[in-house]
Amino acid sequence: MASAAAELAARGARVVAQTVQRRGVSDGGVQKMGLPYSSRTLLTYGKVREVAQACNQANADAVIFVASLTERQQRTLTDMLGRPAVSLSDIVAAD
Repeated sequence: MASAAAELAARGARVVAQTVQRRGVSDGGVQKMGLPYSSRTLLTYGKVREVAQACNQANADAVIFVASLTERQQRTLTDMLGRPAVSLSDIVAAD
């Protein structure tokens, strides 16, 4: 994540928060380690709420994901977060 933040800063972005989706920390999480992440959002619903709250508090313009997002995930997350959700690879590829 540090290299992603540095890449964004080099492009003139200001990183206001960083969030990690962790699995396997709690007993419930350990049981879900073999399951894929949400195909709809890539995150758990609770983590989407956490990111949305951080974005609202920081008045963020966009949410950048280190992981690649499908078009469906981008649309869904953009709708849920109320701001554009894009992957870092999309930003780097645009240059």
